[in-house]
Amino acid sequence: MLKRFRFFIFLCCVSTIFVLTIFSVNAQNKLTNKSKIFINGIGLVRVGMTVEQASKASGTQLIRDNYTDSGGNSNCFYVHPQSFSGNIEFMVKNGRISRVDILGNKLITTVKGARIGDTESRIKSLYPGQIKYNGEGSGVGYHLLIFIPKDRADSNYRIIFQIYKNRVNDFRAGKLPEVEYSEGCA
Repeated sequence: MLKRFRFFIFLCCVSTIFVLTIFSVNAQNKLTNKSKIFINGIGLVRVGMTVEQASKASGTQLIRDNYTDSGGNSNCFYVHPQSFSGNIEFMVKNGRISRVDILGNKLITTVKGARIGDTESRIKSLYPGQIKYNGEGSGVGYHLLIFIPKDRADSNYRIIFQIYKNRVNDFRAGKLPEVEYSEGCA
C-alpha cells in the first residue's frame, strides 16, 4: 500500500511539473511588454511570416487596422495585436509581415535595450559606429537615426529611431525598403 501511495505522489509531482512547464513555455511565447525588438521582428514574430503565422507566434489574434492609410496600395496594410494594447503595429505587404512599429510604448526595448524616451546619445552609444543620421523625419523637428547591421546576412534589415527634441519618439524594425517608408505604406 505504501508503494502505491509513493507512486501516486510521484505521478502527481511529475504531472504538476509538466503542466507548469507547458504554461511557462506558452507564457514566454506571448507578445508582452517584455518582448524584445530584433532587426527582423519582435518576440517570436518575424518578418516574412503571414498574418496567420504571426498570430500563432505572438499568442494573440492580429487584427487589421481600419484607420491606417495604405497610400493607395491595396497590397499593404497594418495589423495590431487584439489582446495586447501595447502600441505595436505590424506592416503587412503582399501578405507577409514586413516591419514592426513601436508607438508610445516605453517598456518594449530592442535587444540592446533602446526604447522610446532614450536620448540620441544613448542610441549612438548602444550601436557604436552603426548609426546613420538622416534629417528626414515625419514632421518639423524630427530626424532619424538608422541602425545599419554589420553582418552581411542582415544587410536587408534596419532599425529606425525617430528622434524629436533629442529623444526617441517611436521606432520601427524590418526589411528594406518597407522599414524606410516614412508615412506607413506610402
